[in-house]
Amino acid sequence: MSFQLSFVSLETNVFAARREAVRGRRAMVASQHELASHIGADVMRRGGNAVDASIAVALALAVVYPEAGNLGGGGFMLIRFKDGRTTAIDYREMAPQGATRDIFVNEKGEIIKGEGSSTIGYRAAGVPGTPAGLEMAFNKYGSKKIAWAELVEPARLLAQDGYVLSYRLANLFKAYKDTLEKYADSKRIFLNNGNFYEEGDVLKQPELAKTLERIKKSGAQGFYTGETARLIAEDMRANNGLITLEDLKNYRAKERTPLRGTYRGHEIISMPPPSSGGIVLLQALNVLENYDLRQMQHNSSKKYHLLAETLRRSFADRAEFMADPDFAVVPVADLIAKSYAAKRGATIDLTKATRSADIRAGEIAARESMDTTHFTVVDPDGTIVSNTYTINDLYGSRVTAKGTGVLLNDEMDDFAARPGKPNMFGLIQGERNAVQPKKRPLSSMTPTIVLRKDGTPWFAIGARGGPRIITAVLQTVINMIDHDMNIQQAINAPRIHHQWFPDEILAEPYGMSPDTRIALESLGHNFTDKPGFIASATGIEIEEKTGVRLGAIDARSDGASTGY
Repeated sequence: MSFQLSFVSLETNVFAARREAVRGRRAMVASQHELASHIGADVMRRGGNAVDASIAVALALAVVYPEAGNLGGGGFMLIRFKDGRTTAIDYREMAPQGATRDIFVNEKGEIIKGEGSSTIGYRAAGVPGTPAGLEMAFNKYGSKKIAWAELVEPARLLAQDGYVLSYRLANLFKAYKDTLEKYADSKRIFLNNGNFYEEGDVLKQPELAKTLERIKKSGAQGFYTGETARLIAEDMRANNGLITLEDLKNYRAKERTPLRGTYRGHEIISMPPPSSGGIVLLQALNVLENYDLRQMQHNSSKKYHLLAETLRRSFADRAEFMADPDFAVVPVADLIAKSYAAKRGATIDLTKATRSADIRAGEIAARESMDTTHFTVVDPDGTIVSNTYTINDLYGSRVTAKGTGVLLNDEMDDFAARPGKPNMFGLIQGERNAVQPKKRPLSSMTPTIVLRKDGTPWFAIGARGGPRIITAVLQTVINMIDHDMNIQQAINAPRIHHQWFPDEILAEPYGMSPDTRIALESLGHNFTDKPGFIASATGIEIEEKTGVRLGAIDARSDGASTGY
């Protein structure tokens, strides 16, 4: 089985591109759209903090980055405050009350394809969490210097007055026309009723502006109750969807304790379940810490072999042990323990590849009570927000709820539609992640903050790209710590990906020499049929001596950093 990312063009020679990090002495926003980054920076100029700015950025991306920015999805916000405290806000989507374990399999036990599946159409959508998560962040950690309405208004104006489409976005609409055109509001809004937008056209979204107006006036309740909720529920009911008024009214964001680990003396702070990202990241770093990656050099066959073998084992554990902690016992402490990593690492043979079919989850004895966009914000006081949120596939379920302008997620595919069988990313998921009402699907989102050895903040990173998010964040961390790269170099550098199954390495175009590939094949590694870009990362580094914030956008995608 081969897989590729669909959000970047293979026509782009990413590694030939040169991009310097943007410098800002006081504050920085790095996001996937210039307009959103400018809005976030302006919030901080007016006295808002990083949390305020993140809310404004997230809402703006819901307008100008419709393939992934969202109101109809969910995600995770990782925060490190200036005094060193940390917290994580889980606003992951939830399965509707009407969802059942076998809802996406037919009478023959086969996974349903097309309409009615976990990837396309009304039934693919989980209950959105984004409005609730942003409101929780505002109420608990906003500066109180900027009103909620002021954070929503820039996004509302962008939806009402429109914005100029880039070449990339105009063509991305066309690339997804076969599925977007199946749903009336999606066809009208994003495909211009089949007349297609071109680069330089202005996209206005009046229904979305009205939805944002209701959120501006009533907060998250302006989404989960009242007119917006009624429109979503009515459209669901008319199209055999699952989400009801009761599902919307009962959605709650949750605050969770971030995961903490170390790598070569640097503290790593990342997201706990229901994201698998933090566990897999820390587990992989714990294994790699026992090897001299600096001596192996950045893109050597030795390092890539070790990386692939480490990821095989970590993703096998992901499939077996990880799920919504409110529904399953997830042995977090054991999985991120260095002693456990030593046992897993001991099974790696540096002279040959292990067949994925021969890899199983590790043995855990103790118990304790899983498309996307990422943005990072650092404010003048040093508070950091690393936020990843998603509607899963590009344009989610492709459904725009009638009359709302809100694209709905297809997050139900992040459950195990049939445990033990791969989802659209090729990921195998276990019984713990089976569909269940009110459960949150397992995620690969990996918002992460890394500290220097003295405990001061060094950089924050996250990515988009399904399970490749984890490997992109992992390799960025390694590039910074082991290979002395700056944040822009670390993000741009070539990457590989392995996720246990399918049993193959995904390498990037222009990212690996023929000699390196031959060396890896001689060790027994398989490669995908075609190269593909591995996620798209976004981050901010804080210079050690000057405190200057360096905003970095991956050369694999678009976006912009704005600082001052």
